[in-house]
Amino acid sequence: MDIAISKRDIPIRLTRERWFHITEGHPEIAGYYYEILEAIEDPEAIYKGNDDELIAIKEFENGKYIAAVYRELDKNDGFLITAFLTRRIKQLERREKIWEIPK
Repeated sequence: MDIAISKRDIPIRLTRERWFHITEGHPEIAGYYYEILEAIEDPEAIYKGNDDELIAIKEFENGKYIAAVYRELDKNDGFLITAFLTRRIKQLERREKIWEIPK
């Protein structure tokens, strides 16, 4: 199990079970384990999800993004729900933005 620290200083767990689940559904992301953790710790923006989850995004190639979807349970615990690669950043930008890199 690895842990990333969110922008709210909450540890977000990435368990082995969750990683297998993610890569089964999104095999194209299998080589981006550490980039997913980095997206949580150092995102370009964080958007509000549908059911109290947060979506951290980080560009990893020109026009390609990693989206890490996670939940913060309390001030001491959280977990990664899923992650995926996307070019459809405009769809994510329609959501409520709760954090972005200060300009």
